Amino acid sequence: MLWQLWWVWAVAGLALAILEIIVPGYIFLGFAVGAAITGVVMLVGGPFAAWLSGSLSLVVLFFAVASLIGWFVLRQAFGIRKGQVKIWEHDINDN
Repeated sequence: MLWQLWWVWAVAGLALAILEIIVPGYIFLGFAVGAAITGVVMLVGGPFAAWLSGSLSLVVLFFAVASLIGWFVLRQAFGIRKGQVKIWEHDINDN
């Protein structure tokens, strides 16, 4: 199956990272990190690789958890800092 190949996940991660550059906003970057982690785990092997080769639902679950963790790490690294307040200079409804 195609979803069991490590390079498919690596290409998906690269495509999602490129999509994040085109459509900025830290939406696709977490998914790109999750796809890259899934591809690396499938390439390297280890205890999770045998578990991931079982079914599509397990691979998607691992991808979702890795994406969520990646998003939280990116949010901590690049998000609004503690104590920082976002100040709005103007309203979109003002003329």
